[in-house]
Amino acid sequence: MSTDIFVIGLDEENQRVLERLPWAGGYRFHGLLTPEELQHGEIDFEALLKTAQHEVDAFDGEVGAIVSYWDFPAASLVPILCARYDLPSVALEAVLKCEHKYWSRLEQRKAIDELPNFGIVDLDAEHPAPPEGVGYPMWLKPVKSFSSELAFKAENDAEFADAVAEIRAGVGRVGEPFGFVLQQVDLPPEIGRVGGAACLAEEALHGVQAAVEGYVYQGEVTVYGALDSINYPDSSSFLRHQYPSQLGEEPVQRMRDVAERVMKQIGFDNGTFSIEFFCDPESGQVCLLEINLRHSQSHAELFEFVDGVANHEIMVRLGLGQDPGRRPTKGTYQIAAKWYLRRFEDGVVTRVPTAEEIAAVQDRIDGTQISIVPEVGQRLSELPEQDSYSFELAQLFVAGHTEHEMVQKYQACVDALPFEFAEE
Repeated sequence: MSTDIFVIGLDEENQRVLERLPWAGGYRFHGLLTPEELQHGEIDFEALLKTAQHEVDAFDGEVGAIVSYWDFPAASLVPILCARYDLPSVALEAVLKCEHKYWSRLEQRKAIDELPNFGIVDLDAEHPAPPEGVGYPMWLKPVKSFSSELAFKAENDAEFADAVAEIRAGVGRVGEPFGFVLQQVDLPPEIGRVGGAACLAEEALHGVQAAVEGYVYQGEVTVYGALDSINYPDSSSFLRHQYPSQLGEEPVQRMRDVAERVMKQIGFDNGTFSIEFFCDPESGQVCLLEINLRHSQSHAELFEFVDGVANHEIMVRLGLGQDPGRRPTKGTYQIAAKWYLRRFEDGVVTRVPTAEEIAAVQDRIDGTQISIVPEVGQRLSELPEQDSYSFELAQLFVAGHTEHEMVQKYQACVDALPFEFAEE
């Protein structure tokens, strides 16, 4: 008999990943709300919650779990729905302590020293100024946003003013519905004062970027993987995320220790997480950048390539109230990366690789999966969920037996993928 699992924001690609799990034959995965409903346009959290409840209530069967691999609003919908249907989940307050970047920093500061100076920028002030104790260069970002949207680096007062103007204009799209969710828990006064549509300033961190993925089950924190995040030269835009990390055991152990202390401080339990860090390659010191309170669905294929099983497995097992147990390490490849092919100036797309061209590349170069982002006729600056400095053209999963081989495969893929643009 199959168990029915609802996945908030289920899409075709992740459906295929879930169905490739080695024990997936005993489960039926049902989509609950679409990625477009969750992430595009205005976000009406109350309406999304009502729609989701209506779909689950109308389901003719027993619901075994409700899970998601998306950020807000999905990450906040999961604990609310699970509480309604008496299913295992993270507590909503712990979710919000991770999702609200300022609240998260306040909690982190209680448990670790490995974090930057930070503070709130008063967006309502006539002339907003950097918070006391936060110096240039700094990053300005909403306390809740998607995929580096409205995140700006400021080196001086002029850049600070420009960034604040951009954030002030756009912070409400996510911040206002996030504020509604914050009202569902008892907030500490300092979070109640700033709300969900606020701006956080943090001193810029230095070094190389890395992340750990893990989970908490019945209070026990487990880190099962470490990844490197590598930027384009002289840019804050990601070139690739690669698994496993090539940093060495000492910085990975330090990230693991920090993750354990922070997640215990937050009271996070029965859920997955991904925590981003900056690491000094010479000293091995680490500094926490950001907590994401879900495993990374965009890394699923990396774990499949290297470990043989996607990280979605852990999300599903926790959703069912099960101990995820030990991870396998028997994949086909030794290293894999998700690459972002980007363009750093605007333009209208006049040609993208055809399905036949993509299939030919994937057939010729083993260990590759390619997904094109824009469509012909689209202006790059109108693409949703882009960072503040570049535009994604394609996402490429590339695996190899060595890092050098993987890099060569990626370049061969890029050389075979034709894009054209009009500079209108």
